[in-house]
Amino acid sequence: MGKKLQFTELDQYLFGQGTHYDIYRKLGAHPDTQNRKKGVYFAVWAPNAQAVSVVGEFNEWDTEKNPMKKVGPIGVYETFVPGAKIGQLYKFYITGAHGEELYKADPYANAAEMRPGTASRVTDITNYKWKDDTWMKNREAFDPDTSAMSIYEVHPGSWMKHPQTAEDEDGFYSYRELAPKLAGYVKKMGYTHVEFMGIAEHPFDGSWGYQVTGYYAPTSRYGTPQDFKYMVDYLHRQKIGIILDWVPAHFPKDAHGLANFDGTAVYEHADPRQGEHPDWGTKIYNYGRPEVKNFLIANALYWVEECHVDGLRVDAVASMLYLDYGKKDGEWVANKYGGNKNLEAIEFFKHLNTVVLGRNHGTVMIAEESTAWPMVTGKAEDDGLGFSLKWNMGWMNDFLEYMKLDPYFRKFNHNKMTFSMTYAYSEKYVLVLSHDEVVHLKCSMLEKMPGELDDKFKNLKAGYTFMFGHPGKKLLFMGQDFGQLREWSEARELDWYLLGEENHQKLQQYVSDLLHIYRKYPALYGADNDPSAFEWINANDGDRSIFSFVRKSPTRRNNILVVCNFTPVARPDYRVGVPKKKQYKLIMNEQGLLPKGKAFKAEKKNCDNREFSFAYPLEAYGVGVFTY
Repeated sequence: MGKKLQFTELDQYLFGQGTHYDIYRKLGAHPDTQNRKKGVYFAVWAPNAQAVSVVGEFNEWDTEKNPMKKVGPIGVYETFVPGAKIGQLYKFYITGAHGEELYKADPYANAAEMRPGTASRVTDITNYKWKDDTWMKNREAFDPDTSAMSIYEVHPGSWMKHPQTAEDEDGFYSYRELAPKLAGYVKKMGYTHVEFMGIAEHPFDGSWGYQVTGYYAPTSRYGTPQDFKYMVDYLHRQKIGIILDWVPAHFPKDAHGLANFDGTAVYEHADPRQGEHPDWGTKIYNYGRPEVKNFLIANALYWVEECHVDGLRVDAVASMLYLDYGKKDGEWVANKYGGNKNLEAIEFFKHLNTVVLGRNHGTVMIAEESTAWPMVTGKAEDDGLGFSLKWNMGWMNDFLEYMKLDPYFRKFNHNKMTFSMTYAYSEKYVLVLSHDEVVHLKCSMLEKMPGELDDKFKNLKAGYTFMFGHPGKKLLFMGQDFGQLREWSEARELDWYLLGEENHQKLQQYVSDLLHIYRKYPALYGADNDPSAFEWINANDGDRSIFSFVRKSPTRRNNILVVCNFTPVARPDYRVGVPKKKQYKLIMNEQGLLPKGKAFKAEKKNCDNREFSFAYPLEAYGVGVFTY
């Protein structure tokens, strides 16, 4: 290989422009052969350092043995260490701008030491043999606008655990163990995608992976980078898509991390009013610095292109867009126009999304954005941010507030369930019931529901039916599909033993029925962004707390009618207005899928301001899903 990996003038130029999209193949640690000697090439960006050396198991952590040479004015240091091997731990020893002695983990490392250790580990990312060619070929044609997406949100460390022992205190499943178990569950249930939390390396389990120190390293809690790729590969071969949570909004202040990297603010803003989150105790990236932007954009590409991930869910987008997010007066600095918009972050998003989606057709970029910022999913050339989808936090808040109410009070809050349709087409949305909703005393989904235990299950089934009928992609956090009773904790596995009880088993089967119906009928996903494909039959039946609406398929064949009753009052004489004088086939009710279905013929009888209608006995907390 000779000197192929050396950091060239072209590398310096592209990195300085913020457009070196495979910078991770140059910076970091890369096994190499130079002058017929095997070893490892190391490179790190430390623009204001006085000196840098690499220390590790290959030189007994001696700070003087392997000094690094500065390459050009951009501030990259490099060296080749003969005899260094894959698997060895290392750090960069940096003499800072003011003479500080800093031991830093490699920002571009592809593997890290198991916590509480903080060193980086040499690995080779070029030697995995992928077997997911069919998936990757088909991915290019995937269009999120017209495809079904039902996402299962998973925290890999607490989905399932081994019994804890003295040797294995954590009980984590490895990536390789998780792959077949998770794929089996996801396929049986009927989800299309898995969204993983906490994959990038992070020091503290309780951060759930949202305070990242190793952006290019799949966490060593569950194995090696090769093991992670194996899991992706395995899920792909089972026709399951993979989305990762990705956190470009902030990073922690850990001494081995990115903060104050060379004794100065390298990755963050120097001014704490721009560079710190008072609420989270974390640092904010300097999105105006090309090399920092490059670090993040290349990281997104690393997961998508090198690890074959199908999309990223970008965390805390609102905190990046607003300079005053979570800050009091005096704690933030206005932009050049005197406003509170972070102009550099806006530019960053446009750059990020056009590059990732432009180079990787069929992948998705999803924004967790909690405000009414316009055109989050608009095209960058039209001044949008360029995301594929946005989490619908407004729908989620209204839906949960409504579902928590005693059924008697729902009639006074009827508009909570209808309001989302007034803005449903302003963005391309994902309806989410995520991990954030089942922690911090918010209760699990089942425990949020009113009434006795039986009522809770009935309420939740009706709520999930409404969610799967409503326009938008779907996301459900693990454990909520079988009625987990306790809140989620990263420290223990889900309460799988509950599936020994009939109620939980039936709920799980019911959610699986919804997932299968959702994927089977394009009416429920194929025209999510077409306002003419949704129609309220009756949005105003507040007194009875009944909602009825129609979803039309792109071809206008096999359309769906949904009816949901959110009170414990049965309506044996219920009548629903319908668009046409046709036969309506009941395919699912509150008990689940009806294998043979049941036909109802519309008659010329005025109801819901429509000429045609049919009568249908609606049970307490009953639902009806009809095709026509």
